[in-house]
Amino acid sequence: MGTVFSFDVRGGEPTAVRAALDEAVAGLRRVDEVFSTYREGSQVSRLARGELTVDACAPEVAEVLELAAEAERVSDGWFRTSYRGGLDPTGIVKGWAVERAARRVAAAGASGVSVNGGGDVQLLGTPGTGRPWRAGVSDPLRPGGLAAVVSTAGAAELAVATSGSAERGAHIVDPRTRRSAVTDLVAVTVVAPRLTWADCWATAAFAMGSREGLRWLESLDGVEGLLVTAGDEVRCTGGLAGWLG
Repeated sequence: MGTVFSFDVRGGEPTAVRAALDEAVAGLRRVDEVFSTYREGSQVSRLARGELTVDACAPEVAEVLELAAEAERVSDGWFRTSYRGGLDPTGIVKGWAVERAARRVAAAGASGVSVNGGGDVQLLGTPGTGRPWRAGVSDPLRPGGLAAVVSTAGAAELAVATSGSAERGAHIVDPRTRRSAVTDLVAVTVVAPRLTWADCWATAAFAMGSREGLRWLESLDGVEGLLVTAGDEVRCTGGLAGWLG
């Protein structure tokens, strides 16, 4: 998927957790093989060219496309599984894959799991008794700095995802124009229970711009956001403060 993945796993029976970790890593590699739009022979590439049907693909393809259709519905079309007119579900695949990997390891008995995929993180359980996971949110205007620190205190699961132009340039597309999104934002970070959705909502909110994006994030249950504008203005949803620490 063109990025680095890391695991931080705590507790559980070592043999079972190690086996689950190996399965999770193999699963991430399999996702890249199936969904990569850079591999001409991947199932998604062949599906886009009309060489395969969804039914002929791995079951995960139908699952991801169904989730993406739900994301498009909830975001009123601001999140889509297309890129400049062609099929491209990669906007949802990474978050979904990271979340799935984290849950696979947790199901093996680990008491705490953190999986980071290119800066987007799924956190489950705790790293120790009475201790929460903490995830830093990079400051998009000050390389090496932090805009905030999110804590999982009181939550059994929490995800943190960021979309923006600070590191990858103008890669987010406005679905209305099919051109690079031109907004007043440089980054949107979303905090939600599941990384599958946090990643989608961050992308959609960025494309909307700060005013509409903030209003939309406020309307979603269990979702909080931090938006940073090119003018170094920080805007937050009303409940975000409860997750900072």
